[in-house]
Amino acid sequence: MPKQDEKIQLRNNPTLRRLGEVLRPYSPQLIVAMVGMVAVGIFNALQAWMVQPLLDEIFYKKDARLLNLLPLALLAVFFVKGIFYFAYSYLLEKVGQSIIRDLRNRIYAHIHELSLSFFHKTPTGELISRIMNDVSMLQGAVSHALIRLLRDFFSVLGLLGVIFYMDWRLALISLVFLPMAAIPIVLFGKKFRRLSTRYQTRMGDATSQLHETIAGIRIVKAFCTEDFEKNRFAGKMQTIMDILMSDAKYRCLGHPMVELMGGVGMALIIWFGGLQVLQGNSTPGTFMSFLTALIMLYEPVKGVTRINATIQQGMAAATRIFELLDVQPDIRERADAAVLPPFHDSIVFDDVSFHYEGNAPVLHNLNLCVQQGEVLALVGPSGSGKTTLSNLVPRFYEVSSGAIRIDGLDIRSLQLHSLRHQLAMVTQQTILFNDTVRNNIAYGRSGSSEEDIRQAAQAAYALDFIEELPEGFDTIIGESGVRLSGGQQQRISIARALLKNAPILILDEATSSLDTESEREVQRALDNLMQNRTTIVIAHRLSTIKHAHRIAVLKNGRLVEEGSHEELLALGGEYSALYHLQFAE
Repeated sequence: MPKQDEKIQLRNNPTLRRLGEVLRPYSPQLIVAMVGMVAVGIFNALQAWMVQPLLDEIFYKKDARLLNLLPLALLAVFFVKGIFYFAYSYLLEKVGQSIIRDLRNRIYAHIHELSLSFFHKTPTGELISRIMNDVSMLQGAVSHALIRLLRDFFSVLGLLGVIFYMDWRLALISLVFLPMAAIPIVLFGKKFRRLSTRYQTRMGDATSQLHETIAGIRIVKAFCTEDFEKNRFAGKMQTIMDILMSDAKYRCLGHPMVELMGGVGMALIIWFGGLQVLQGNSTPGTFMSFLTALIMLYEPVKGVTRINATIQQGMAAATRIFELLDVQPDIRERADAAVLPPFHDSIVFDDVSFHYEGNAPVLHNLNLCVQQGEVLALVGPSGSGKTTLSNLVPRFYEVSSGAIRIDGLDIRSLQLHSLRHQLAMVTQQTILFNDTVRNNIAYGRSGSSEEDIRQAAQAAYALDFIEELPEGFDTIIGESGVRLSGGQQQRISIARALLKNAPILILDEATSSLDTESEREVQRALDNLMQNRTTIVIAHRLSTIKHAHRIAVLKNGRLVEEGSHEELLALGGEYSALYHLQFAE
């Protein structure tokens, strides 16, 4: 997803069209709101018109009866106008908030459909910024700027009717100056859009740094880089402030420009209109009513310049939001995808090759077969392709050539949910959520009974330490399980895999980051987990896979050796060298 900074391609029409599609479900509420805005516009015009009888009939002709009626009529106008104002404002606010809710839900649902490669290319903070910050800026445009823009539009129409009714010559003079108010809007519009896009991009960068440094705070402290991170963040904040001040400069400049143009027009109209009154061609009431309508008319015109920045920010945010929604997943399910029946035979890697986007191949023409109930260990030096191979089985990535078949079915022909439903994973990087122990174990199986959860915890050798926690299974374990030790975190993840009860198991260096005592506990839990399951084990410590049915040795993405522990030691090749090197150490 390319970042756009100075060179921005503005795509107004597609963005507006797609915003219209987002608004379409709320058309009934919008129509009712439009009626309310038309009514408010009419009552605004009526208020300006009422100045004429106030001056001519009451002050000039001294009509006492009208003096008693006009204040009551004015109160009625304000009361009814207030009802319509509340109705349309509330409706538009509800529509705006509903759109924001829908967009956030839509973006969140969409990113869950994207492939792992997208998340490797896109910082987490950038995604958070898109969902929260960009959508909030769009909310300002929809919920506030749109309300004011539409309301002012109808008010302008009504007030234009009044000034033409009162004096068409003065109205024509005023219309000469009204278009001039659009000069700042056109002049600064692209600048607002460009600055807003830069702001949102920089805010995404700052959010990414926040996420990284808070998640990695132990490393920051361990390497004494607090000052470096403070300065780096302060630099980003200064850049954001500079962008905001540029935006403020144009916003603050637009208003006095319109004021000046309006002042010139108003001065000419007062001079010409006053001349008409002195010559007897117009009444003071007509002139004051006209002037009142004109002053009321210039207010919404000036307001457009103020909300122009908000609208441009919203448009820039909408463009970035739709860019994200347009990203297509690399892994797609076929329209005729089949459901994978319960696994019963084998997993076959048939001449599999793979390379990451734009990089050299990681796997070369690999052929392997894992029989049902077999434990296959993958070993080899770092970068040999072990983890990549395991990520191809659940289709986190797509093979570049060849095929992976489960029970004879190419996994590309299967429904993703049915494929992944029969897989369980335990990785070196334990992924836990800031929730209770119970909910972490039952993740993905929310309907599990209390007894099933306890049995899974017991089989994972986690029940004892769970019961010692302050609130047992109801204890909140913190972000990524930070309140638990590494071994405890791993046993919770094993309990989660046990509860899923999938027939195929992938273990990606599940004990490599643990100390000897924790490794012993976790290995006992893994032994329980591997029973009666087809298991692919990626191991760094060769002592943990000596009892695997078969060991496949990878080097530079190629299968170089295959056999049992004893067979490979007797062969005296790559595995034997790795084994003796580890035990020599």
